[in-house]
Amino acid sequence: MFKNIIAPIQAWLLYQGRCVGCGTPLKKGKWQKRKDKTSKIVCKCGRIFIYNPKNKQYRRALFEEV
Repeated sequence: MFKNIIAPIQAWLLYQGRCVGCGTPLKKGKWQKRKDKTSKIVCKCGRIFIYNPKNKQYRRALFEEV
């Protein structure tokens, strides 16, 4: 039940380009290019995100991508 409340808020934050943990803009994070033409972003709070420039979307990184 708790996840049903939090998930839409996290999706909205990612749509805005903000970290789901601390709310800071992901543009301020540490960016690293990847081989598959995406970018890995590490926020100041330690959360890791993947940015896909093709569809201009952020998402949380999977364990395999860390």
